[in-house]
Amino acid sequence: DALPISLHRLWGLFAAVAYVLAAVVVLAWRSSRAVDLALLLGAGGALVAPLSLLAEQGRWQPEVGVIARGARLLVQHGSPYESQAVVSASHDPNIYNPYLPVMAIFGLPRALFGPGFITDPRIWFTLGFVAVFAAALAVAGARDVLRWTVFVTVTPVIAFSLAVGGTDVPVLALLCLGLALLWRRPQPVVAGLVLGIAAATKATAWPALIVAATMLLVRDGKHAAVRFLLAAIAAAAAIIGPVAAVWPHALVENTILFPLGLAKVRSQADSPLPGHVLTDTGPAGHTIAVVLLCLAGLGVLVSLVIRPPRNVPSATWRLIIGLVLMFMLAPATRFGYFMYPLGLWAWLIVSQLGARRLRPEGRPDEDAPGERPPHGGVAQPSAA
Repeated sequence: DALPISLHRLWGLFAAVAYVLAAVVVLAWRSSRAVDLALLLGAGGALVAPLSLLAEQGRWQPEVGVIARGARLLVQHGSPYESQAVVSASHDPNIYNPYLPVMAIFGLPRALFGPGFITDPRIWFTLGFVAVFAAALAVAGARDVLRWTVFVTVTPVIAFSLAVGGTDVPVLALLCLGLALLWRRPQPVVAGLVLGIAAATKATAWPALIVAATMLLVRDGKHAAVRFLLAAIAAAAAIIGPVAAVWPHALVENTILFPLGLAKVRSQADSPLPGHVLTDTGPAGHTIAVVLLCLAGLGVLVSLVIRPPRNVPSATWRLIIGLVLMFMLAPATRFGYFMYPLGLWAWLIVSQLGARRLRPEGRPDEDAPGERPPHGGVAQPSAA
């Protein structure tokens, strides 16, 4: 569509200038102050300037409007989903809301106080990501949390998404924080609450619950895994439960059938990825794509049984692999979803560059030799 392309071009112009200037500063002036200046230039040019301009103009990708409408419906009717009568009468794919109830929170400022720069959902996506991702780095033991948080935020993967849309970015931050809470000083209940909230935000967070519970079962035992799962289920149920009880059909159609391409109207999410290419060939191709997606999920589940992850780095890599397969084979998919595996990888690498120390209960740090994460995970040498 013309609107998304124009937004992408505008961001690209701002970001290209910002990244070039940042690179020149770092190459010409080798010092910590040069790094700080480069980060400032990157943040200003790749995120603050384009986001501010687009927010002031009220221009965004369609998914931001979906969330804003969902928040308004939540305030007016108690559900972020349109009634069945409205959905049945419309042929607009944006009438569907594929997000779970927590996502509507980011649209509440606009629903309560009206249109404006500060009530733009993308502003709250950005603030939420920065705060939660910084917490995830700090909890995981990363050093220089502020600089790393700014660096990751202004990378093209994150800054671009926040400037034009941003719906997946807070979910990514919650996943990182949930995993961090299971790492250096494990807190299964708190981690369960965080990942439960993520699961009540978007279905892309659900695989993390399975991977994290499996890791806890193997590493810390049944009691820790049960406490984690109970906390996660309680958090998700407390949020999704009321909507599911009163509007079950709307919840299923919007958050399950529509993303799988089984609703009346197809999602606009597309890309030359295998799942979407198969879906475009017709009903048979769509069926094949769904079957392949299910088989990929089953394969990941089998791998968790045969070779369960025993620490957070290996669990993170297993989650990354699962998400890559899911995004490649999903009928409605786009390249932007690969922000999840890339963001998880960035969080893991930065966290592994942090302090190396013995854990409080006397077990060696999870990054120690002999416990390297699979599939190319980076394991740092122990402090000893």
